[in-house]
Amino acid sequence: MDKTERRQQILTHARNVFAKRGYHAAKIDDIVAAAGIARGTFYLHFEDKRAIFEEIVDGAFEGLGKAVVRVNTEHPTLSVADQIIENIRSIVRVLIADPATTKILLSDAVGLDPAFDRKLLSFYEGIGKFLESSLEDGQALGIVSPGDVRMFAIMTLGAMKEIMYQVVMRGLAYPEGRIVEQLFSFLSAGYLRVT
Repeated sequence: MDKTERRQQILTHARNVFAKRGYHAAKIDDIVAAAGIARGTFYLHFEDKRAIFEEIVDGAFEGLGKAVVRVNTEHPTLSVADQIIENIRSIVRVLIADPATTKILLSDAVGLDPAFDRKLLSFYEGIGKFLESSLEDGQALGIVSPGDVRMFAIMTLGAMKEIMYQVVMRGLAYPEGRIVEQLFSFLSAGYLRVT
């Protein structure tokens, strides 16, 4: 196994250990045992438990960031509604496809320490600002109702986070399509003015 494959193997097993035990209870010994490697091999790839945890979370942030695309009202083939649905689907797909990392993001990443909390807050603020900007554009185009776009963004993020918490953490059995459909319906009954 080459170095890149070994590193990914360690990341995958660490993610599963963190999801099962939580950040604070997880030990490097748990990670190396799950990965079937020597402790020294772990340290060839990662400085410590915090470093591997941050890499897992950073990868999740990157995946979520790539999932969202700005809506184009002049798209040649997709309606605004179709683009919004696709954005919701992309986010839900990323979160459902990797329940272990989603569990980490929704539970263990919060309260790790002040520096990490700032990083998490910065990520959510970035998504919030992107959403606010998109909502302002939507208001100018008449596809988002008048109102406080910051509040709309907070409510949207809150709804998404709570649904994913229920699905991933509590085992609520909803397929991806149903989640997407219901989120879009919720937003359409609220501030969205698209069909």
